[in-house]
Amino acid sequence: MINLKQDSDGNVRMSRHYPESLTICVTFADGTQEEVSGRRMNEIYDAALAEFRLQNKMDAKGFKRSPKAIHRKNAVGFVPVKPGLNT
Repeated sequence: MINLKQDSDGNVRMSRHYPESLTICVTFADGTQEEVSGRRMNEIYDAALAEFRLQNKMDAKGFKRSPKAIHRKNAVGFVPVKPGLNT
C-alpha cells in the first residue's frame, strides 16, 4: 500500500502511473483517509494531464505544434484530489 498526502493546495504528488491492482491510501488535509485503487488514481492522473496539456495548448502527446517550440517535460507532478475519489 502506498500513502499519499494532500497538500494545502488540494493536490497529491504523483508523476507516474501506479499498478492497477495497488491499493493507495490518500490522506486529505482535514485528516480523513480514503483507500482507492491504482486504476482509479491513474484515471485521475490522466484527467489532470489532459487538462494540463489543454491549458498549455499541447497535442495529445504533449508537444506544442507551433514553430520554434521548446519541448519541456510535458507532464504533471501534482494531481488535484478531494474526498469521494471512488465515485
